[in-house]
Amino acid sequence: MTDPVNHTILLLDIEQFGRRDDVEQAFMRRMLYSVLHETLRSAGVEPADQRLEDRGDGVMVLISPTVPKPRLLNALISETPVLLRANNRLAADSARVRLRMVLATGEVAVQELGGALGGAVGWDLNQAYRLLDSPGLRALLQHLDEPCALAVSDALYQGTVRHGHGGLAPEAFHRVTVPGKEGDFPAWLHGAPAPATTPPPAPVAAPAAQAPQTAAPATFQFLGGSPSFGGNLIGGDQHTVSGGVVNGDVNTGNTIGGDR
Repeated sequence: MTDPVNHTILLLDIEQFGRRDDVEQAFMRRMLYSVLHETLRSAGVEPADQRLEDRGDGVMVLISPTVPKPRLLNALISETPVLLRANNRLAADSARVRLRMVLATGEVAVQELGGALGGAVGWDLNQAYRLLDSPGLRALLQHLDEPCALAVSDALYQGTVRHGHGGLAPEAFHRVTVPGKEGDFPAWLHGAPAPATTPPPAPVAAPAAQAPQTAAPATFQFLGGSPSFGGNLIGGDQHTVSGGVVNGDVNTGNTIGGDR
């Protein structure tokens, strides 16, 4: 394995590639490489300054740090969307290409293995792939009318974008937090933030049915005298007349005599 060397890392990935059939995938891969080569050419990247590794639904490019990063960013922001729109006009709806793109910088080592292609390894490369697959970049591509969405690493933003090199507009980027297996890290997305998804309101629980209330037995309190109800007199002795309480049913239909 070679010693790590600083590279500019460019990653491209086709949206929803796995949902297409074999013929559509082959067409889309040709379009991907056509757009990539034209983008690199417009940024002034010579073949000797780039190393490509195919990823099936995408491609990884390691670019020499001698290539100015503002030129690469301006090409990705201005040229790549134009190239994609022009190529997509000639494609069927099911074969049109939309890309997630990441530009990062960091140390990458190359380990050539016999009988195998590729072999680039490095912490910064791993983080770039986390950013490529992040929910924020996926949501941005779905939100934009453009056929591509761009994210840059925090190191690239702080060293290049923030200072406005090459006419770049720092205010056109917004900061996001990318979840990672080794911990979350910051990155920057180009374009307006995707609107936040508001969760639906929680359903309101129906009020619990109340058990029917049983009427309390009638209670009458007499403080003296001869009580009457509707003109009917209760005669005779009342054992609970003074301060007492009569509980239970009271029949007031007729005059009642005798002991109670």
